[in-house]
Amino acid sequence: MTISETVLILAGGTVVLAIVFGIRVAVRPTAGAPVPRSDGADAAGGSGAPDVAGVIALPPLIFLGFLAAATVLEVLVPLPVMAGQALARYLAGAVLAVCGFVLIFMAAGRFQAAGTNIPPTLPTTALVVDGIYRRTRNPFYLGATLIYLGLGVAAGSLWGIALVIPLLWVINTGVIAPEERYLERKFGDAYRAYKARVRRWV
Repeated sequence: MTISETVLILAGGTVVLAIVFGIRVAVRPTAGAPVPRSDGADAAGGSGAPDVAGVIALPPLIFLGFLAAATVLEVLVPLPVMAGQALARYLAGAVLAVCGFVLIFMAAGRFQAAGTNIPPTLPTTALVVDGIYRRTRNPFYLGATLIYLGLGVAAGSLWGIALVIPLLWVINTGVIAPEERYLERKFGDAYRAYKARVRRWV
């Protein structure tokens, strides 16, 4: 059976991003990272809740899961689009992906400068509101969404593009909403003021 170009791009992109994420996790420094305590002493804002956001899963795993789902759906029920416009698809997809990586690197730079943890499964030790965070409260997730869309567009996958809707719902309800509740508990009025002046996405 011949594997379509759409499936190859989606599957290849999923594998590459999974490797990059795996390497990032493997080399992530753990020295000095605060560890949540079970006795509540490090609870956010003294509320007794654990000092973590309580997201449903690491966000990169969610994006990878949806990419894998799009790949499987393209194998089972192919829905290619713009099959005869390969160059246009590649260019548009590359632009989206590059913009996504730029946003992620900008966001990571601000977190590192502030000395706070990037993974939402670790405590946030500082409220970052400068740099790219003046424009969007979630540049990491905006960037990851652009990379996801870039792959879907480059592959010409209608499944990949359409799945961005449930993907954003999962990110909003399972990741961003818990993070916002956590940051409000921990930083109080400072975070509420920031949330009032900067949009969740763009």
